[in-house]
Amino acid sequence: MLSYAQSSIKINHMKSLLLTLVLIVSFGLFAQENPPVLKLNASIANLPCDKDLTERTILLEKIENDQLTKINTFHSNGCAFTISKLPEIGKYQLTVSVLGYEEVKTTFEITDPASEITLEPIVLKEKNNALNEVTVFGNKKEFMKVDSDKTTISVKENAMLNSGSSLDAVKKLPGVITSPTGTLTLNGKGVAIYIDGAPSTLSGNDLQNYLSSLPANAIEKVELIYNPGASFDANSSGSVINIVTSSKRLKGVNASFNINYNFNKYQKPSPQILLNGKEKNLSWQTMVGYNYIDWDQKGINDQAFTFFSPVRHLRQENFGFNTQRNFYFRVGTNYKLSEKSNLLFNYNLNIGNDRSIFNSSAVADTINFRNNGISKTKNSQNEISLQYKTKLDTLGRTLDIIGYVNLFGRNPITASTSTDLNLPIPTQNTFNNGDVDFNLKNYYLKYDFGIPFKNDFSINTGGKFNTIKVSDLGKYVVDSDNPSLIDFDYTETNLAFYAEARKKYKKFNFTAGLRFEDFNVDRTSSTATDKIEYKNTNFFPNASILYEATKDINLSTSYSKKISQPDYYILDPNNNSAFDTYNTSQGNPFLKPTYFDNYEFKISAFQYVSLGVNYSVMKDHTRFVFNAEDGKFVSNSTSQQFDRTNVFSAFASFPIPLDYFFKSKEEFQKRMNSMDKMNYIFVNVNYVKSDYKGLAVDLPSKAITNFSFQSQIILPWNVTNTMSYFILPKGTWEIYQIQKPIQQFDISFNRDFMNKNLKIGLHCFDVFNANEVNALIAGKNLTTNFYQKQDTRTFRISLTYNFGNLKLEKENTNINTEKVNQGGGMMK
Repeated sequence: MLSYAQSSIKINHMKSLLLTLVLIVSFGLFAQENPPVLKLNASIANLPCDKDLTERTILLEKIENDQLTKINTFHSNGCAFTISKLPEIGKYQLTVSVLGYEEVKTTFEITDPASEITLEPIVLKEKNNALNEVTVFGNKKEFMKVDSDKTTISVKENAMLNSGSSLDAVKKLPGVITSPTGTLTLNGKGVAIYIDGAPSTLSGNDLQNYLSSLPANAIEKVELIYNPGASFDANSSGSVINIVTSSKRLKGVNASFNINYNFNKYQKPSPQILLNGKEKNLSWQTMVGYNYIDWDQKGINDQAFTFFSPVRHLRQENFGFNTQRNFYFRVGTNYKLSEKSNLLFNYNLNIGNDRSIFNSSAVADTINFRNNGISKTKNSQNEISLQYKTKLDTLGRTLDIIGYVNLFGRNPITASTSTDLNLPIPTQNTFNNGDVDFNLKNYYLKYDFGIPFKNDFSINTGGKFNTIKVSDLGKYVVDSDNPSLIDFDYTETNLAFYAEARKKYKKFNFTAGLRFEDFNVDRTSSTATDKIEYKNTNFFPNASILYEATKDINLSTSYSKKISQPDYYILDPNNNSAFDTYNTSQGNPFLKPTYFDNYEFKISAFQYVSLGVNYSVMKDHTRFVFNAEDGKFVSNSTSQQFDRTNVFSAFASFPIPLDYFFKSKEEFQKRMNSMDKMNYIFVNVNYVKSDYKGLAVDLPSKAITNFSFQSQIILPWNVTNTMSYFILPKGTWEIYQIQKPIQQFDISFNRDFMNKNLKIGLHCFDVFNANEVNALIAGKNLTTNFYQKQDTRTFRISLTYNFGNLKLEKENTNINTEKVNQGGGMMK
């Protein structure tokens, strides 16, 4: 048997050989000969090409037996564009479209796929006012776009989403459901949060607080990625929500002032100013703002301690008044190094000063206990990223390198007093004084290559290294002058490489990928005798097939294997410093990683409709539970793992175009080119059935169906009305039995003034004050009926004023290095 040192040397040799092999393959691929290309110049009448960066949509179709068969759709900015590889021998038609201009069709024939073809130049002319026929293209203004692998939601242009926080916006997205414990899911699967393509290090309340502090109007769009491939971290459960922040830079200096004024029981403003501009090859953007929010929350736990005979009952109530104050400063620059290369720098600062005043009670047959206190938390986050993007050649080969540093710290200080009213002379005692010092450091480096080849084939490859260090020291004084210490340290290093290949064959698009992940995790806790070490070295495959049934309908199926490392928030014994005689809350440092096998089938149509099913098999799945030790009358909330969990879900998303039914077909087609002028209802339905093995109490598992509706109605005087309704009915959500439907109805009115420079909105969230949680959960020796109600009914006035140069000028610092399209086609 090899010694530990010998094994380590062999593992290190394997990593070195794998890294060398990946680099050799990557650079070897770049040494391939340039394939032949097809070139076309499509200019706009009376607009010089050197000042033209208008987006074109190019449809390539094959002509066979007087029938057109779609080959691919491309997007390009500017006059000249190139297809980096020629299709097979035959006759073809190109259709070039620009919003507001007449489309132009041109035909050509390929007799030798090894040749280079240059088509005759074409000129695009403005459309006249006749509306005999309206053709809708992908470059129209869209609030939502459904693709086979993701759904993209515009936030900045959606009045229902852009007036609150990022967390508010994410919770309203189709398919996103918030569990009774606050975690997010997407179409029934766990979700990882990405910011601008990089995974967020924060978790638990830290992540929710960060999203609450990031204003939604800083978001350009959100991508809902249902079954991420090998280019995404394997540590992503089963789906990804990628929040893409605003990056538009206008020529000159421009500004936008925004203020949200929230009022219910409490009236607080949240002002913000956004500055952006461009000078020569440098574009920049700065955002400064302040959030001041007050809210309260009430909770009731009716608990049955089943270890005792007869069963003992305890009713606990708690009330908290919370103040969140947050200052944020975000700056980004984009410098054009050359015609093909950009250097991007971003710095984000968030400083918070929060406070919570709480009081609680515990009442039983012989118990009448009170606990009151206050918790103050100061936190700060510094994020720095540097990104280099380049097009390596005219064939579509790209390189993207990003380095990222995140430094986060918080310091909650809690003080409380307790009173036992059953004593002959009730007295108040200092019960819990807690002082927790938490620090997190994350360093992240990633590179990606995009490499197209002949015959509709492409490869993406890359690698990543990151390290996370967490240190948390909690000092507590409980009913005495002697402090107790809980020390927790966490270190994670992750090395990863991936390769993903795409091939288009006729109407089929094939994708296959493999990701290598090496995790080294060390946890040290004063609540554990020894250091806890986990080393995971695994390969994570993914595969998908897409079939283009028609020009507008795609069918796809996919499989991926993923892992979820337990995050620091559920591991750390200090994760909640507020406790009393009858309650404890602590992390579980002994949790193991969770492994996922995800299967999905999906139909997407017309860029707005999706229908599908997915099935996930999870090993060692983690969920939040309430337990009680044998013979103890104390409720302990922590995280527990289940040997095997199966989750089946079905989902459907589709719009109901009201204009089609209540107005003419011509008017409907006209408004399809301008979604902000269209009347519609968007419907999303999710059916979820969960099967957990290893529950402490065998409760019935009833499937649950979630419904959400969002509508836009154009009212007189150019007022836009948006409404949103969400309902999670009775049933089993994960391991929680929903006893009463969870629902919320929001309504918003918005209007533009002064040539769209001034925007005013009136909003009411949770109009009927119905968003509350009533659920049952069963753990070891304890069954808990819990009720939670936040102060969710909120009225808001939003005001945005734009000034400066609002006309979008030529943005020559913009560069597109997105990964090669499905099937390997790339357009310049």
